[in-house]
Amino acid sequence: MNAQRDIRGVLITVTNGRLLLPNANVAEVITFSDPDAVENAPEWLLGRVRWRGWRLPLISFSRMAGWSQEDGHLGAKVAVLKALGNNPKLPFFAVLSQGFPRLVTVSTATLAESHDMKDLPLGVHSRVTLNDDPASVPDLMSLELLIQKAMGEDKAA
Repeated sequence: MNAQRDIRGVLITVTNGRLLLPNANVAEVITFSDPDAVENAPEWLLGRVRWRGWRLPLISFSRMAGWSQEDGHLGAKVAVLKALGNNPKLPFFAVLSQGFPRLVTVSTATLAESHDMKDLPLGVHSRVTLNDDPASVPDLMSLELLIQKAMGEDKAA
């Protein structure tokens, strides 16, 4: 059985770029509100936002990847993502989004890799084109480790 199945994806627009994720990774999209500051945080860690009883780290993917030092907040949304690292202190994290993420269908016919491995910015697993539109696939495991380190939670329990 070798048939490829289409998967549902989500395109998240960030300043100067787009992220492509499996739909299953996005828990919810919420309205942006000013995050609570995190002491000694790198510039890409914008702070913590409240969501369903959690205080989630909010990141600017554009700042982390070096795409932009500014983040537009007019109409900004926050995409709450499910973490993959099985860290009970970090089951979710949030990414600043410009507007609502868009549902897309991803198939082998519409998706192509388009990069050289050594040219990938921090936090990016691969660059792709989906229906000839450029996007980046984030490296979620690396993002989680970077967030934990930035929040001082990288020490072994």
